[in-house]
Amino acid sequence: MTDPDGLEKAFPQSRQVGGNHYKNFHIQPYEFISKNNLSFFQGCVVKYVCRYLNKNKVQDLEKIIHYCELEILKLRDKKK
Repeated sequence: MTDPDGLEKAFPQSRQVGGNHYKNFHIQPYEFISKNNLSFFQGCVVKYVCRYLNKNKVQDLEKIIHYCELEILKLRDKKK
C-alpha cells in the first residue's frame, strides 16, 4: 500500500502493522502505557487484555497470566 502524502511516516500512531486488533479503541494501548509510566510487564498485560478477544483469545489470556507471574516474581525479589 502506498502513502502518497507521507502521512504514515508523519503520524505513525495512525497505522497498525500486523492486524487491526487495536483500531477500535479510543486510546491505543501504547499511549495508555506511556502516559501512565507502566513497567514492561504491566504494559504487556494491558496490551494483551486489549487484544485477546480480537486476536489469539486463550493464548493471549495465558500470556496475561504469564506476565502477571513475572511481575509477582519481580516484586517478591525486591522484598529480599
